[in-house]
Amino acid sequence: MVEFSDPHWPPAVASSPLAVLLSGGLDSAILLGEALRVYPAIHPIFIRTGAIWEPVERDHLRRFLGAVRTPSLRPLVELEFPVRDLYGEHWSLTGLGTPDEHSADEAVYLPGRNVILLCKAILWCHLHGVPELATAPLGSNPFPDATDAFYNGMADAVNRSVGGRVRILRPYADGALTKAEVLRRGAQMPLRFTFSCIRPARGLHCGHCNKCAERIRGFADAEMIDPTEYAR
Repeated sequence: MVEFSDPHWPPAVASSPLAVLLSGGLDSAILLGEALRVYPAIHPIFIRTGAIWEPVERDHLRRFLGAVRTPSLRPLVELEFPVRDLYGEHWSLTGLGTPDEHSADEAVYLPGRNVILLCKAILWCHLHGVPELATAPLGSNPFPDATDAFYNGMADAVNRSVGGRVRILRPYADGALTKAEVLRRGAQMPLRFTFSCIRPARGLHCGHCNKCAERIRGFADAEMIDPTEYAR
């Protein structure tokens, strides 16, 4: 059975290394920033699937990592899991029909995305002796691959396949934190280097897609100045 983290994140003391599954987005960046305060070694993991926004997202992520670098931060681990043979002409690969700011959250669902991300990340942790993998879904995530049952089953299946014991930590979901609450926790971090857009324009957030709208709304709800440069 997978063990989940205490909702009070980060822990007061940590003696073992931690891997953090990162996109370029706000939640996982803040999760990593908080973990850097207490863990002796942090291994950031970025998984490339071929999504159209990944080159820009990766550039932003590298800037964020450079801005928060400490002796405990290890080099970025980049893994590949191409999905074109699964997704075909999906908007995430072609950029055609990208959900805009008026679309429902369900419109940005990527089938099986967490299966893809967690499978490789858990195996990397097992092979490199890292006992815990932290990821940053929020408790409000409505998708079927963000439930307790999914995370329990996924971690259990991958660990069984290799005789492993890697634990998944989901502190923001366990603590039922909102986007605004997470943003406030990262208020002193260089959030201008994070990236949330699914339709980047000229290397910037487009300002019109579903994820840009979520980002704008998050900063507004947190009553924080949005440091993002939008292309619009």
